[in-house]
Amino acid sequence: MKKKIFKVIIVIMFFFKNLAYANYEKVFYDFSMEDISGKKINFIDYKNKVVLIVNTASYCGFTSQYEDLQKLWDIYKSRGLIVLGVPSNSFNQEKKKNSEVKEFCEVKFDINFPLTSITEVKGKNAHDLFKWAKDNHGKSAIPKWNFHKILINKDGKIEDTFASFTKPTSKKIISKIEDIL
Repeated sequence: MKKKIFKVIIVIMFFFKNLAYANYEKVFYDFSMEDISGKKINFIDYKNKVVLIVNTASYCGFTSQYEDLQKLWDIYKSRGLIVLGVPSNSFNQEKKKNSEVKEFCEVKFDINFPLTSITEVKGKNAHDLFKWAKDNHGKSAIPKWNFHKILINKDGKIEDTFASFTKPTSKKIISKIEDIL
């Protein structure tokens, strides 16, 4: 009998594993970042929107995902999706200046979704938003590489995370976005 109870407890723990992290003293809307041009982005302006946060880099093998991110933005922005690119040199694959990143994204990929300034996304120097993501969603929220994706729901909480290998226009991401829009 004790073994059955123990097994049930273990199963329940794995089922609710992400919920154990989520104390959400703050939500996404409590944060801000500087945009690629140096202006402050107050995430409260994105309240009641779905936000896909993606740490990006200009010299990465996944840089072509900018095209799919722009497609998502074009298709879903009118329904309330914000695609937020966060250029980062955390993996030593980003340009040195915000102006260079901005020009690269506009010229090479015709990007017009919001981009932040170059930002640390992991470790002790990570932006508070990424520390918050880790604290509330666990290790899956920590970018392991460029083009890691964090999906924020309309309540300002983490809905899901997606590895760099998951294309922005994959069925997995699109179905999750459509479910929460």
